[in-house]
Order: sequence, then structure tokens, then C-alpha cells
Amino acid sequence: MTGLAAVVVFTVLLPLAGASAEPEARSAPEPPPVPVPADAKAAPVPGASARCGPELRSPEGVEAQTCVLAGGGRTWARAYYRNATGAELRSVVLALMGPAGRTVQMYCAVGAEDEPGVCETPRERSRGKAGEYAAVSEFAAAQDGPLLLRSGSNSAAPAPR
Repeated sequence: MTGLAAVVVFTVLLPLAGASAEPEARSAPEPPPVPVPADAKAAPVPGASARCGPELRSPEGVEAQTCVLAGGGRTWARAYYRNATGAELRSVVLALMGPAGRTVQMYCAVGAEDEPGVCETPRERSRGKAGEYAAVSEFAAAQDGPLLLRSGSNSAAPAPR
């Protein structure tokens, strides 16, 4: 009788043990990029401050400048770009990194037009000083192509050649 009771208890507890196990870590799929109209204008914020890296250009023709902006108790990242490659890019990945390891990412679509564009993260409540934030944007060729340009808010200007 004791053996039968042990089997019943074991059978009941086994599914509960499996349910309490840690789930497998899975990487989230890349969300679809947000289309940015060619005539997009960055909305000004009264009293906002900006910390921008240098304007950079890749040999393929991508130009970009990435900034951290703060104003009204909010902090966000903005990338100004121009795609002169003549081809659509996979997307702009814009990341805002803040205190305590907080990161916000935005994926923006970049068409083949040779027009200036803007990609911006949502404006988050500031959680520290503006200097504790950094932003990075990455531009890649379509169809899993190579990285064409990486631009950062705290990047040093390239050395003259």
C-alpha cells in the first residue's frame, strides 16, 4: 500500500516540478521596421538639450549623426541620416542605453531615396543625468547584408587621413 501511495504522489508531483522549471531563454524576433517618411522633421522640444556624436559617412554612401536628447523630464535618442547608396537598407537599429542597463531599441525602415531622414526612440522618463545615456545607430544593407555604418552619440570624430 505504501508503494502505491508513493507512485500516486510521485505521479502528481512530477508535472508540478516540470511547470516550475525555468523557461528556456529565447531571443525575440526583430520587429518590423517603422517607416519614416522622407520629409520627416524632428519635432523640436522647448528647452531640450542634445549631445551628438560627429557626422559620419561610410564609403558606400550612408551618412549619419546620432544624438541623445533630454527635455521635459524625458530622454530619447535620435539618428539623422541620408542614404545615398541607391538601395534600400535593411533597417536602422537605434538604441538608447541608460543607467542601470536600461536599453530602448527602435527599428526604422530606410528606403532607397537620397533624402535626409530621422529615426527616433520613444521618449522615456529620465532615470539619471543626461551624461549617463548613450545612443548608437547601425545601418545595414538589405537581405542580411553587411553593416555599413555605426554611429554613436559619444563617438570621437575620425582622425584626418
